[in-house]
Amino acid sequence: MCGRYAASRGPEDLAGIFEIEKWEPQETLEPDYNVAPTKEVYAVLDRPLKDAQDPRPVRQLRKLKWGLVPSWAKTPEGGARMINARAETVHEKPSYRRAFSTRRCILPADGYYEWVTGKQERDLEVEGRRKRPRKQPYFVTPADGSVFAMAGLYEFWRDRTLPDDHPAAWWVTCSVITTEAEATPLAVASPEGPHALADIHPRMPLMLTQDRWDAWLDPARTDPDELTSLLTPPPAGLMRAFPVSTAVSNVRNNGPELLKELDGPEEGTLF
Repeated sequence: MCGRYAASRGPEDLAGIFEIEKWEPQETLEPDYNVAPTKEVYAVLDRPLKDAQDPRPVRQLRKLKWGLVPSWAKTPEGGARMINARAETVHEKPSYRRAFSTRRCILPADGYYEWVTGKQERDLEVEGRRKRPRKQPYFVTPADGSVFAMAGLYEFWRDRTLPDDHPAAWWVTCSVITTEAEATPLAVASPEGPHALADIHPRMPLMLTQDRWDAWLDPARTDPDELTSLLTPPPAGLMRAFPVSTAVSNVRNNGPELLKELDGPEEGTLF
């Protein structure tokens, strides 16, 4: 799954990476090293500009809320639960299939966090000596330092309790697509840590390699079979994972120190 990630790149950097044609300075976000559901995040999408005479899609950097609210939802309350869409079923689930057809996006990240219950903690839990075992967070990121381009969906939801000209009348929300975690060896792995992403968690965000960006973002591509072919995982061996401070477990903590690589898991949370 993907329940937390880091996104520190600014709009100028992202504009160069993704060849952005349009972004609004007022939508600039501060670097966020502890992105959690319901937060505002950057999304890359191809869409015609509002009120433009030219109907062609324009590559845009937009600010969306993480937690998808389907257009047909009566209320937005369920958005916090719809942060992930499974690649295996995204084309058929009522909440996602319309967005999958024409409203696909890329959610840029530095990488994502995942938590592992260490062996010592699991043993204490089995013995009944600890009801809530401590979990060691790991940060998963491309080994070459490139952007982690997560496949995503976005959706529009109209708040009918507000007038048309109200700035909050329209919600634009998004979801991260996940896939089975790689069982092949990591590009970089510590001797005492996990050796594959599947050792950390059975699911992972679907990373799109650069050769798939244009096809994924193209709203003219609507054929389910063609789109499903884009959901195959990237080549193995592109990622690394390393332990980080348990401070990231508290969503109120934020800063580059959360990405500092530890020499090994914190005491009591050995892998």
